[in-house]
Amino acid sequence: MAASTNERVRKRRAALRQAGLRPIQLWVPDTRRPSFPQEARRQSARLRDDPQERDVLDWIDSASDTEGWRRSAEIWRLSRWQGMTASLVPLW
Repeated sequence: MAASTNERVRKRRAALRQAGLRPIQLWVPDTRRPSFPQEARRQSARLRDDPQERDVLDWIDSASDTEGWRRSAEIWRLSRWQGMTASLVPLW
């Protein structure tokens, strides 16, 4: 008899814990909300001329390992974000 979904999830979580991982809950903005694009633009505009923001973005760029992302980003952009405004499309 096949294991139930609950049993498979329990085993998977036990294996992850055994590997030294732990579950967390992470809340993020709901990008499906109609107000999301406007709020994202508002927050971005507030940071446009902030010198600390430029420093943070430069640090993220230097610390990021993005090798191989170009092709993945192109595929993702074309398949997932078709029809959205260009300002919301990730352009790594």
